[in-house]
Formats: sequence, structure tokens, C-alpha cells
Amino acid sequence: MDNIIYRQIKPEDNVHLASMIRGVFEEHDAPKIGTVYSDPTTDDLYSLFSVANSILWVAEMDNKAIGCCGIYPTEGLPVGYAELVKFYLPASARGKGIGKKLMDLSLESAADMGYTDIYLESIPQYQTAVGMYERMGFESLDAPMGNSGHGGCNLWMKRKL
Repeated sequence: MDNIIYRQIKPEDNVHLASMIRGVFEEHDAPKIGTVYSDPTTDDLYSLFSVANSILWVAEMDNKAIGCCGIYPTEGLPVGYAELVKFYLPASARGKGIGKKLMDLSLESAADMGYTDIYLESIPQYQTAVGMYERMGFESLDAPMGNSGHGGCNLWMKRKL
């Protein structure tokens, strides 16, 4: 996987990333309503991540975005918190360390931006990702934090940076 470039999102990534993210939902038969699948911001991630204190890391191979993970200052989170968001890889990119690298870059960026804690939301269909979160020190919560607008998510986790 030496030919993978890790970089911030570009406008031309929007269409491919939206398609890839929705493809992951379809692959796992995950809920489409109340999740990123139906969130209109999924179609313009470049604009979404132009917000201050946010970043979306993209893994690129052969001039094509193949995965993403980012940090976002979700409204309603406690002071010092950011949300780990848009962590998606297609099946062809999993198990190769790409997701771990994207998450590491995101967590490093969060610390560089001055965040002290990271929150995330997920769903049971993404058990492999949830296992990775647990291995990386995330702990389960009993209720959601902040106002992500993703009421279809029913797994919530957090960790200190």
C-alpha cells in the first residue's frame, strides 16, 4: 500500500466520496434514514469541512479517493469535544491499515486543534469499526451527545485525546 496518499479533501472528491459512503451503507444493509446516508451534507463534504476546527482526511490511490475520516465541531458537544465523523472505507480498502492511518491522522489533527475529547456515533452494522474504536480506547456511552442530526445512530462512544 505504498502508493496511497493521505491528504485533505478536495472539491473533486465530493461525488466519489458520497457514492462510496452510501455504498458502504448498502453493503451492510444499514439504516438509510437518520444517518449519513440521507444527510444532504454527504453530497458536499468539501463545503462541510470548510468549517473552522474541522478536517476530513482522504486516502487516495491512483488519483481516486478510496476512504475518509475526519473531525468536526458538532453543535451541542461539551467544550473541548469534537466528533470523529465520516470514517468510511469500501470493502476493497479494508484490512490494509488504511483506516487506522486515517483515524490516527484525524485524532492527531483534533489534538493539534486543541480538542481534549473525541465523541463518535455508529450503528451495530459496523461492528468491525466499533471493535477498532474499542481497541483505540473509545468507551461506550448510554446516550448521545451533541446535535449531529443522526437519530438513526444508536451506538455512542468517547475517548480522551
